[in-house]
Amino acid sequence: MEEHTTNYKDTFIAVADDCPTAVGEIPPVKGDKKSVANIQFELVSKNPYRFTSDDVLFQVYAERNELTEGELEQGRKLFFSKGQPCFRASPLTKRYGWGVHSDSKGKIAIYGRETDEYARFVNSGDVKVVKAMKSSR
Repeated sequence: MEEHTTNYKDTFIAVADDCPTAVGEIPPVKGDKKSVANIQFELVSKNPYRFTSDDVLFQVYAERNELTEGELEQGRKLFFSKGQPCFRASPLTKRYGWGVHSDSKGKIAIYGRETDEYARFVNSGDVKVVKAMKSSR
């Protein structure tokens, strides 16, 4: 079974052109179940450069599907046996104003589009810059 990945290295995912916010916003919690955006934001903002994109996306899947500890290894293999949307399709980059930096090891951190760090990544030329996907065509 081929394993697909969403990981980037030395890359910055800039906010989508049609993102409605000028600053990085904390995704609001609606109801009693965390959204994909809530889980992604918590994991990455509290643990910069600790997890890869694959780690975060699988954790969201595992949490939302209530996988048990014993189901995680097989669940991850199954999850990545087919292609998954990367952080270019994340609500953080499309809706909430966060850019995602992947370091040389593929570990990620987020930066609000209003920050100096965001501007530095977009303008430095040190990393490849890709845009998040637009919400509308």
